Amino acid sequence: MAHAIGFDIYGTLVNPLEMDRHLEPVVGELAGRFSEVWRARQVEYAFRRGLMREYRDFGVCTRQALEFAARSLGVELSEEEREHLIAEYQNLRPFPDVLPGLERMKSGGHEMVAFSNGVEQTARTLLERAGVMQYLDGVVSVDDVATFKPDPEVYAYLARRLNLPAEEVWLVSSNAWDVIGAKSFGLRAAWLQRDPEAVFDPWGLEPDLVAGDLLELSEKLA
Repeated sequence: MAHAIGFDIYGTLVNPLEMDRHLEPVVGELAGRFSEVWRARQVEYAFRRGLMREYRDFGVCTRQALEFAARSLGVELSEEEREHLIAEYQNLRPFPDVLPGLERMKSGGHEMVAFSNGVEQTARTLLERAGVMQYLDGVVSVDDVATFKPDPEVYAYLARRLNLPAEEVWLVSSNAWDVIGAKSFGLRAAWLQRDPEAVFDPWGLEPDLVAGDLLELSEKLA
């Protein structure tokens, strides 16, 4: 049976912690910690802006999170280094299972779009460079509704864009909070448990499917 599926991007299709390799020449042994702080604040800033109704796009959240990471770790970045790191955020590579997994799902007749907190053109550029866009039917960005996941409005927007009732739309995400947001609204959702030790939040809203990667998920959605 074919499904309509929205795929989260960061952490699901590409690995934002891969920024380690771009950070190492700039911050040395702090690269791993810097990458983690940057990513955590990026997500937190999106949450906070959504709650406050003080929307600025995800690019702004990313830049402000970069500045926080630098200050909190006592790193001084030049303007050139900042711009280089921001640019490299559009050069993240896909997880090894992503291209074969998406290819298998596409051959199964699923309608597949990227569904992201990122601005559409930024997300599209990232996915094209990663070789992912060729398997997708489009990009759905929360920027169109000026708020962020897990605001219910973004999941409603995904369903509208796919022209289907919520219960017929799937979200696939490695982020438990994203899955819970989708389930709370009424979508179906699959949690991509990329880390076997990751624990799903005990909110009483469980994913419809759990898979370790997209190849396994493709089998479960067949």
